[in-house]
Amino acid sequence: MSEEVSIQAASEHVSLVQFSRPPNNFFDAGLIRQIADAYQELQDGGSCRAIVLCSKGKHFCAGANFHGPNPADDDLYEQAVRLFSGSLPVVAAVQGAAVGGGLGVALSADFRVATPDSRFSANFSRLGIHHGFGVTVTLPLAVGHQRALELLYTGARLRGEQAHEIGLCDRLVASEEVRQEALALAEEIATSSPLAVQAIRRTMRGDLPQRIREATAHEAAEQAKLFGTQDFQEGVAAATERRPPRFTGS
Repeated sequence: MSEEVSIQAASEHVSLVQFSRPPNNFFDAGLIRQIADAYQELQDGGSCRAIVLCSKGKHFCAGANFHGPNPADDDLYEQAVRLFSGSLPVVAAVQGAAVGGGLGVALSADFRVATPDSRFSANFSRLGIHHGFGVTVTLPLAVGHQRALELLYTGARLRGEQAHEIGLCDRLVASEEVRQEALALAEEIATSSPLAVQAIRRTMRGDLPQRIREATAHEAAEQAKLFGTQDFQEGVAAATERRPPRFTGS
């Protein structure tokens, strides 16, 4: 694939899709496109029955890099929709931080395996920005509507144990075992009939790709409104300087 995204066969029917953009694995449309391309390649290959999505480094994904180009100006969300449109089940191995859009990437998977040291946060409001990456749809599906509201309004950061308690991650293991456990779950899925699993997945997901498409269109519009505000500038500055933000509502 590339230096940023690689495919590795873990067994006859399970493959690893690993992305790497050190030090924090920030994403842009190009990186998400490469991950979606990897999913498509494995789907077209015919032998893969389950994917483990993982990343290299300390953190799973720290979201979009707001010091770069405006994410709403490119086809980021068109590529995000592709992650939800494939036929193969995906297990995400989440080490370190999965925050902001990085949480959205983790939530694009069917399952999440995490560690006590993993950190999950829908921290958009603490940056002065609207949430994105389809979190409108995926976060309530994982934790329920009321809990999703709380996480989105407060931008609270959850450790692995807390995330596991509310269903934000599905399995919790020691840090050195996170990828091994994700592979074990994928292998378990791969022993089932692939035709049955994919049929069940289509039924259970329903119109999820279309819902993600509609949600990301709305999210991008709301984000575009907020990118020019002083609150957004303050939120990014505060995050960079590791201090509490001082929002003014302007």
